[in-house]
Amino acid sequence: MTTLHATLPLAPTSAERRGLWLGLLGVVIFALTLPMTRMAVGTPADPQMSGVFIAMARAAAAGLLSIAFLLATRAPLPQRADWWPLALTALGAVFGFPLLTSIAMRHVEAVHASVIIGVLPLTTAAAGALLHRQRPSTGFWLCAALGSALVVGFAMLRSGSGLAIQSADVLLLLAMLFGAVGYGFGGLLSRRMRADHVICWALVISLPLTVPGAALTWPDVQLQPTTWLAFGYLAVFSQWLGFFAWYRGLALGGTVRVSQVQLVQPFLSMLFAVPLLGETLDAVTVGFGLAVIAVVFIGKRMPVR
Repeated sequence: MTTLHATLPLAPTSAERRGLWLGLLGVVIFALTLPMTRMAVGTPADPQMSGVFIAMARAAAAGLLSIAFLLATRAPLPQRADWWPLALTALGAVFGFPLLTSIAMRHVEAVHASVIIGVLPLTTAAAGALLHRQRPSTGFWLCAALGSALVVGFAMLRSGSGLAIQSADVLLLLAMLFGAVGYGFGGLLSRRMRADHVICWALVISLPLTVPGAALTWPDVQLQPTTWLAFGYLAVFSQWLGFFAWYRGLALGGTVRVSQVQLVQPFLSMLFAVPLLGETLDAVTVGFGLAVIAVVFIGKRMPVR
């Protein structure tokens, strides 16, 4: 009877449903990151901010906001055991992912980059399963693999170069690994710390590097107003508020299950890129998007112990 009781429930609990909705909110916020980064960094023909400045300055600005927030909420200091996971969270979410994607975005369109980043849910789920000692079912992993295969296949189809990988694509693939580390350890900490405090502490401990990095790479050319607006979004939403919802969602719903919501992120990014950047969206893209959304729906119904 005990074994049956442990394996029968398939539907998400109330907390897991809340986690999924918060995770979706975080994904919507993050979906604008690539288009906004492309707008802020510019193109080879019309360069704006450097990728290094964007990564360092957005983290520095969010870190200063975090100090005010931590003081306002009277946040306690992290426990001794939490400092190492916080450092790894910062490595992935503050440095690795933003830096690599910002450098790459000058050389690829947001539509292209969004489908490359689309395999992030699989790496996040793998990191979550390891860190949280969760055991997804075989069906869950098949859905994760199928969804990731769809977005990778789409990226190759649209690249026009077969199996060849461009240098910008390599940076984006490396960014996914850092993103999985940041999401995984951030989700782990959110189970014993307030989710909003996790990203705030990660940003605060990064300030000794991000503030000098931003100062040393400050733009020395005249920038368009839209460039600064895009940077403001990256600093306040992509680097800060988005993680409030995302880490709370991971804590409530479980990293492995909630990470599947990320599968819709590349197609949301594409939809945002059309009006913001003038990029195109065709029937093939829509078809792949619908297929991935269907896989996400099936995957979240699979049991995760």
